[in-house]
Amino acid sequence: MQTRNKVFEDLSQLMTNAMGVAQGARHEAETAMKSLMDRWLADHEFVTREEFDAVRAMAQKAREENEELKARLAAIEEKLG
Repeated sequence: MQTRNKVFEDLSQLMTNAMGVAQGARHEAETAMKSLMDRWLADHEFVTREEFDAVRAMAQKAREENEELKARLAAIEEKLG
């Protein structure tokens, strides 16, 4: 009976260690894949979502300012002539 418990304990310890190694390998694979994708995207001059959203916001602001300036110019032209 004592020998059987030792076998189960050893097997349990082996499985626990194997799960730890598998989780570590998974984490390493995810990190490597993310790094590879980041490099590939940078090499192909893709932009991140944050960069895209920032430029989009700047373009929207520029359009709004352009509309405001058009309205002001039209009002000045109307006064003058």
